Amino acid sequence: MKTVIRNTTIADKLLFLTLITASVAGIFFSREAMPQGPDIVITVDGKPQYTLPRDKDRLVSIPGPFGDTVVEIKDGKVRVKEAHCPNRLCEKQGWISRGAIVCLPNHIVITVGGKAGDLPRGIDAVTG
Repeated sequence: MKTVIRNTTIADKLLFLTLITASVAGIFFSREAMPQGPDIVITVDGKPQYTLPRDKDRLVSIPGPFGDTVVEIKDGKVRVKEAHCPNRLCEKQGWISRGAIVCLPNHIVITVGGKAGDLPRGIDAVTG
């Protein structure tokens, strides 16, 4: 370990510092890039099914291939309260106030902050 530290050059240290700075800056920029609109949009199979206000607390049950997924909206945040998919990763994500929760097995995407008209249409660079 000591030989690794002794063998680093100034260029190595500058590169390391630049990468750390870019990583920390990326955290702050990505938070600003997330939408902060008044609605929560729930899409099923790529089609918007619900556009709900963030300021009204409610429970929504959404049918899917593995059973109903229960989405809870409370205090401007949203979470998947109950899911019947195999890993339940959407439940483990917890409360979010911006961004998205995706349940791939049940084909459900919950986007916080946006409108149904803001959703991308058609094929994009990722889906090809």
